[in-house]
Amino acid sequence: MRLIGGLLGRLACRAKALPDGLKRPCGVVVTAGLGLAVYSAVYLLCALPWAGWAFSLYFAFAGLALGQLIREAASVAGLIESSRLEPARSALSHLVSRDTGCLDESGLWRTLAETVSENFNDAFVAPFMWLCLGGPPLLWLYKTVSTMDSMWGYKTPEYRDLGWACARADDLLAFVPARLSALAMIGAGWLMGLPAGQALARTRTEARTMASPNAGWPMAAAAWLCGGAMGGEAVYFGTTVQKPPLGPGDGVWDRERFSRLRGLVLAAGAGLVLAGQAAVLAYARILA
Repeated sequence: MRLIGGLLGRLACRAKALPDGLKRPCGVVVTAGLGLAVYSAVYLLCALPWAGWAFSLYFAFAGLALGQLIREAASVAGLIESSRLEPARSALSHLVSRDTGCLDESGLWRTLAETVSENFNDAFVAPFMWLCLGGPPLLWLYKTVSTMDSMWGYKTPEYRDLGWACARADDLLAFVPARLSALAMIGAGWLMGLPAGQALARTRTEARTMASPNAGWPMAAAAWLCGGAMGGEAVYFGTTVQKPPLGPGDGVWDRERFSRLRGLVLAAGAGLVLAGQAAVLAYARILA
């Protein structure tokens, strides 16, 4: 991931200097070219005799980042709990693209909850689905596009055209996993005694109010299951944006609700692993 991110950073420095009319075609070429290059590299390494199984295991493990997401979130949560708000703002800024400098304690909890619920899909569910469908090469094709969208997929003057292709590709590749993320959360929430019926009834309607076709699904599900509101005012690159409200309007995020979210995400992830394993084994039996 660091290699891909470093390469994208260097390419961005050169691409932003291009004439405006060439930025979108450049973004298309980089998205397709880098995605194909990573897919091919992982495919060839996994196909090596004798050592291919080790590469397959490594790339599958390295591409699923649920544990890292939970650890990073727990680190920020610990800072908020100990009232170290300035270090918490700084740590949280590495996880989100919004400006965290003016967030109070409740704003920090809410932003942390939003990024954990949204990235449940981006960091785990989507790569896991593509791993089940096409092995490590397809997983890393998705990870490449997702990383590119995270770095280039902004509607700012310098990235609006350059990041157009990767943003559209990410929307397409994450479309089914985002909805699967919400269903997994609702299923896990039902087992945990959370208001799964209410979440099921409200998630679809509220998810469609978001600008992103995918982000609102796990966020809305998490908001209703954990009882904490999401959305509202946020600052991106110096511009204040009013995001659609998700979840119960009077629900304020705190340590207890965030702890509930963390347990929900882990339970939903475990459920998907079991379901994915069963589906792959059933498919292998059919082929046999």
